Amino acid sequence: MNPTGAESGAFVTGELSTPMARPLTLAIVGAGARGAAYADLATQRPEVARVVAVAEPREQVREAFAAEHHVAPEGRFADWRDLLDRPRLADVAVIALLDADHLAAATGLADLGYQLLLEKPMATTEAGCEAIAEAARRNGTALAICHVMRYTPYTVKLKQLLREGAIGDIVALQHLEPIGHYHFAHSFVRGNWRREDEAASLLLAKSCHDIDWITDVVGRRVAKVSSFGSLTHFRPEAAPAGATDRCVTCPLQDTCAYSATTLYRDGLRNGGAKRYFTRVITAGDLTEEAVTTALTAGPYGRCVYHSDNDVTDHQVVNLEFDGGVTASFTLTAFTPLENRHTKIFGTRGQLTGDGRRIEIHDFRTEIRTVHDTAVDGSSAAEGHAGGDEALINAYLDALHGGRPELIVSGLDASLASHRVVFAAERARHAGTVVEI
Repeated sequence: MNPTGAESGAFVTGELSTPMARPLTLAIVGAGARGAAYADLATQRPEVARVVAVAEPREQVREAFAAEHHVAPEGRFADWRDLLDRPRLADVAVIALLDADHLAAATGLADLGYQLLLEKPMATTEAGCEAIAEAARRNGTALAICHVMRYTPYTVKLKQLLREGAIGDIVALQHLEPIGHYHFAHSFVRGNWRREDEAASLLLAKSCHDIDWITDVVGRRVAKVSSFGSLTHFRPEAAPAGATDRCVTCPLQDTCAYSATTLYRDGLRNGGAKRYFTRVITAGDLTEEAVTTALTAGPYGRCVYHSDNDVTDHQVVNLEFDGGVTASFTLTAFTPLENRHTKIFGTRGQLTGDGRRIEIHDFRTEIRTVHDTAVDGSSAAEGHAGGDEALINAYLDALHGGRPELIVSGLDASLASHRVVFAAERARHAGTVVEI
């Protein structure tokens, strides 16, 4: 690993406008699916970035990651907290830990002088987000939140069309996040984000992306918010007759829409988007034996009706912006795994988008024009429609190339959209309209 300090040409916190003459050094804090994906993308540009440290509790995952990225033994840590006990080892910390660890990691690493690329959500509480913001400000940290939707070619084109007046002034917006039935079962019924007390609300954990995207597209301050939602289906009383606690022992495993045996074995044998989830439950060991072990003994083999989940499985959020623009957002488990759908209603036309294609309907000419941004696949397994790569490139170029303006998911914008999410949850629990 490189030494730290000025003699090594180390990145100086706050000096974001000076290009660097050497590659940025990265510490990957959490080498799960997201951390590994960001590391892989960053190291495709070895002249710009290289990984010099990794913190990951799972030994097999940590060592495989370290071997792939040539991380020296002294740069490998079983606990991310070990990074806090020593001088800064890299220019940038890529924080891809579980949500509950974001606050301590971000504030601690910022105070050590790391620049931060922080996976969403910022933190699991509004106070935690404020504390991270304060740490970043006092240290002059180049902080970017991984709101990848802001960076996709689709979003860039959509915002260009709006700026050019393709539909006139925005009056209202309608947005749907179709989580996908098996994605929801994996992540929010069986997985790490199934409980608010251990992770966060569904709206924060899954859809702070979408609230952030909506506020970015509308470009105005949110003034009022209301929200409704509940856990309706994934409950013991909804279990079909004969269902058992685990799919491997259940007589309904071949007919249930949420069967773990079907999902993960399909991913193993047939690939596609489901392989991403199979890889998660086996820590990358794509074998029948590993899948069977996970289904038999791990959390991902549980019946969706007999888990300990409590997050909502559907929710709506209504927003009113300064100036009277309104937006409605729906997130739901009960869909195929597909792209988000958006309609934006303007004074001169309507924009309809699906994460790839954008259709403009001009009221005056009655002509429909379609723009294809040519990047398909909006799920994490598919790189979020180019958003993952664009985010990494923007952040690296901002720091390495001295172009801080490339960070479009920085501190102030991300903090503002997180505040809207917390306000929406207050509104949902209180059954009222919350003013921001």
